[in-house]
Amino acid sequence: MTMSTPALGTLEHIPLRPFGRVIEAPGGDAPVGDIPVDTLARWTEESRVLVLRGFRLMDTQEFADYCRRWGEVLKWEPGEVIDLVVEDNPRNYLFASGDVPFHWDGAFVEADPRYFFFQCLDATAGAGGETVFSDTTAVYRDADAGERARWERISITYTTEKMVHYGGEVTERLVAQHPATGVPVLRFAEPLDPARYKNPVSVRVEGVDESEADAFVASLAERLHRPEYCYAHDWRKGDIVIADNFALVHGRNAFTGPTSRHLQRVEVI
Repeated sequence: MTMSTPALGTLEHIPLRPFGRVIEAPGGDAPVGDIPVDTLARWTEESRVLVLRGFRLMDTQEFADYCRRWGEVLKWEPGEVIDLVVEDNPRNYLFASGDVPFHWDGAFVEADPRYFFFQCLDATAGAGGETVFSDTTAVYRDADAGERARWERISITYTTEKMVHYGGEVTERLVAQHPATGVPVLRFAEPLDPARYKNPVSVRVEGVDESEADAFVASLAERLHRPEYCYAHDWRKGDIVIADNFALVHGRNAFTGPTSRHLQRVEVI
């Protein structure tokens, strides 16, 4: 599929599987700001994950300013733009080389990001570290009526160490509504075992018999990881990715070797 815009000419739309879309611009140096925000927002809503290629990367301040065109930018302790690189002595599991279990962004802060944006400044081919997105709207859609009814009675409490403005304890209904489409979504984060992860997260399930809680969490995690619901993004230098933080949960595969990968992330409320 192709589409012409007055500013950029012909954009190629390439579907991803099982969901997502690549938008390729001719020339390799197109300004992403030349596509109207409402157009990109609609494409993101339709596709869950939007991968922009052939667009010019932005410097740090320009990236934050561009994201501000979409809405209020969430400010973390390090700033609006978070540099995601593997560190030798990571302060957080996000900066380690291991896997990152499924979660949604904003669970432990006072805001709930609508979108998150990445741009890839560097990448190492074949080193693992794919970002994995799971479409919770499809997981809910495919569940039978009994499962849906059970899920809608469940709340989950997540607890992690309080650090500055992040952490503490939060309780979320498992089933919520997407703020734009109104379709049901799942708000679920996998527990983080303190033996494996820095900044461990514990979960407590309400609405399930205590003796069945661990099995329920494991079963739901297994379902979210099924291939028919997951898109694993293998990063290329120059990629700009926009993702729907309400429709999706996301995580990361472990790196399989040394990597120079450098992502920058901004979240928009």
